[in-house]
Amino acid sequence: LGNWGKNLSGDWSCFEQGVGLDDLLRSLPTLIFYDQYAISFTPQIICKDFSFFLNPKCCSTRIRRQLDRNLTFHKMVAWMIALHTAIHTIAHLFNVERCVDARVEAKETIQAALSELGDKSGETYLNFVRKKIPNPEGGLYVAFTYLAGLSGVIITLALILIITSSTKTIRRSYFEVFWYTHHLFVIFFIGLVIHGAGRIVRGQTAESLEVHNPIKCGKNFTQWGKIPSCPIPQFAGNPPMTWKWVVVPMILYFFERLVRFWRSQQKVVITKVVNHPFKTFELQMMKKGFKMEVGQYIFVQCPTVSHLEWHPFTLTSAPEEDYFSIHIRIVGDWTEGLSDACGCDKQEFQEAWKLPKILVDGPFGTASEDVFSYETVMLVGAGIGVTPFASVLKSVWYKYCNDATNLRLKKIYFYWLCRDTHAFEWFADLLQSLENQMQERDNAEFLSYNIYLTGWDETQATHFTVHHDEEKDVITGLKQKTLYGRPNWENEFKTIASQHPSSRVGVFLCGPEALAETLNKQCINNSAADPRGVHFIFNKENF
Repeated sequence: LGNWGKNLSGDWSCFEQGVGLDDLLRSLPTLIFYDQYAISFTPQIICKDFSFFLNPKCCSTRIRRQLDRNLTFHKMVAWMIALHTAIHTIAHLFNVERCVDARVEAKETIQAALSELGDKSGETYLNFVRKKIPNPEGGLYVAFTYLAGLSGVIITLALILIITSSTKTIRRSYFEVFWYTHHLFVIFFIGLVIHGAGRIVRGQTAESLEVHNPIKCGKNFTQWGKIPSCPIPQFAGNPPMTWKWVVVPMILYFFERLVRFWRSQQKVVITKVVNHPFKTFELQMMKKGFKMEVGQYIFVQCPTVSHLEWHPFTLTSAPEEDYFSIHIRIVGDWTEGLSDACGCDKQEFQEAWKLPKILVDGPFGTASEDVFSYETVMLVGAGIGVTPFASVLKSVWYKYCNDATNLRLKKIYFYWLCRDTHAFEWFADLLQSLENQMQERDNAEFLSYNIYLTGWDETQATHFTVHHDEEKDVITGLKQKTLYGRPNWENEFKTIASQHPSSRVGVFLCGPEALAETLNKQCINNSAADPRGVHFIFNKENF
């Protein structure tokens, strides 16, 4: 309203063009549109079953790789929502300030005439501020008493809590805080749907424009309603539109939760609990109708430990086995409670009926499912990040034993990086078994593995030196000796590129972001410009 009077300069044509407040008000639905367009994707991209449904084997590898990045897309959409929310909120702050000032301070101007519309019967208002309360009290009154203002404050606070609790520090140190705060999205969407019900974004109705021409009547605003050619203009608020953008994603999310609830209630039987070194234990389970692929993961809940907490674990069994298993390292209260409930701290045999009830939701797909789409692959695991490749290596072995001729995968380069020697203990048995079986079949070249120890002390170094010449490695018990330090990735990629000059090499990583950046860069640098040359395709696990 303030800019209306300043820009008019006696010319009412600005009313049609939308200068000043009307321009700002007209821009707000546009900002809301972009917000809602982004928000409409948010529930869909965090629906794991929905993403998994859109990720069938009939899709091309490129499309599946994009669908596997749903969490990355989710974060990008979240930042765009935050940006547009900031723009939207700042615009409304200027709106409220100008509308309150026009209601209180404007005298005998067009701002005053427009602001006073609606005070008498038979009139409709344009200025949504209906009480003459000066700023800043007037602005606070609008923010906390109007539906649009109060709902806007609530959803903005909910969004701030969701964003701040999603930082890496909170997720890593206080995961429960992140998990429960993230569910404020329910309040966010409810507030967003009713936010526009107050209809504060208003404009002149089409019927009123036919009888009240702003161009002709702008100069004679004092005569509105007194002369037939300039009746009092009528205004109406824009109807709420958010529900059109939210209803479909919410329905999808609702059915997603129903499917996951139904699936999680299906009976799971723990068939075996195996203690491994380095505070790691293995749960072998069976569930009717459970089907998995290599590298997938599940969510596990144990009501004995917590009725609310669900934790993701990578499946370490192969699809060819008649059970599915996970390896759990005891690193917190929940894993320690599950270990105690499973009797891992006891030496005597545990009866099956004494084992706790387990709820399982999943499995859910990861990038590792594409490992059989390549003739040559590089598997890189850092620390506990080796768990997806336990499933891969087992499945490769089963396929190799059953029908090696139809197996497209011909060569595996496996890299495992660990900080201390204890981390090798639980996984070394699988590697030893694969090593022995490959040698028995006279195909030891099928699997090339390199194990790197990135941290050791002086005492360990002396021990390694003394036993270095033994037939088997002193740490892992494998014939392949453990390497010390970190791999020279540039040399590794160049060596593989020279040995496979005209192939697509799949690079799969489960590890930290810093290592992901390094490997991604090496994939780009060592891929040939010629389509007929070697190309490294980078794939990273996302949880």
